[in-house]
This record gives sequence, structure tokens and C-alpha cells, in this order.
Amino acid sequence: MILADAGNILVWIVWVVAAFACLGSGIAVISFSNPFYSALSLIGNLASLAVLYLLLAAEFVAAAQVLVYAGAVMVMFLFVIAYLGGHADAPWAGGPSWQALWAVAASAALLVEVIVVIGLKTGGRLSHSPPTDFSFGSPATIGRLFLTDHLLAFEITSIVLLIAAVGGVILGSHSRETAAE
Repeated sequence: MILADAGNILVWIVWVVAAFACLGSGIAVISFSNPFYSALSLIGNLASLAVLYLLLAAEFVAAAQVLVYAGAVMVMFLFVIAYLGGHADAPWAGGPSWQALWAVAASAALLVEVIVVIGLKTGGRLSHSPPTDFSFGSPATIGRLFLTDHLLAFEITSIVLLIAAVGGVILGSHSRETAAE
């Protein structure tokens, strides 16, 4: 019994540390003026999310989070930031835009959603979870879904990522041409 309580305490400690790391690195992403440091903070945020996924027994999602997002996508982000140089944050030089206003509105909506979910959970309305079988979330099940039912969305996502990489190279070469003139 004492060992089980120590395990619960350890899980809570890991959860609290990962949650504060997630919040801290998320705040760092938006507070750094240097886009390179923001991208590095985003890697820390993605890693702390992977720890939270591990605590939810979602090992495949945690591994995909680290390999795909913190690995491949962030390497592409850092490449584009390094390629664009100091011009990476030039769109924000004019002050708040409609995008900033929509970002504040979306953040407020997410805050309201979190408050509602916490209220529903404490009221006991979210205590029932749907039944799941043992293979739910396994790599074989996810792979089967990716390659059968969701193949089109999977391929469209890869094409969008390819277009983003090509767009970053085009933006970088365009910014270097205008700087040379």
C-alpha cells in the first residue's frame, strides 16, 4: 500500500513538473523576440507535452510528438529561421494586426473552454469514459487507419509540409535578392 502511494506521488510530481515546463516554455515561445530562441522554447514545449502523453499511457503519441514535431518539423523551422536571418520576424514590426486580435480571441475562447471543462469535471459530469479495447492507440491500429481510411489526409499533410519547405526556401532567396539590391 505504501509503495502504491509513493507511485502516485511520483506520478503527480512528474505531472506537475511537466505541466509547469509546458507552461513556462509556452510563455517563452511568445515572449522571446529572437525567433531562434522561440523555436528552441517550442522544442522544450513539445518535449514536455510528450512527457504528459506518457503519463496518459499514450506511448505512440509521445514518440510521434518527439520524432515528428520536436525532431523533423522543428529542424525545418530552425532551417527556415536561419535561412531568413533577421527578416524572420519582420511582419510583426508594424504593431498589432488582425492576426494578433484573432490570436487573443482564440486564446480567450480556449481559456473559457478550459474553465468549462474543469467545472464539468469537478461537478462529476465528465466522470464516465467510453469503453475502449486493448488495441486502441497501438501503432498497428494507427498505421492501419493512416494507410486505409485516412490515406488521403495523410498524403495531403505531407504535400502541405513539402510546400511549406519550398515556400521557406523561396522566401529566403527572395529576401536575399532584395537585400543585395
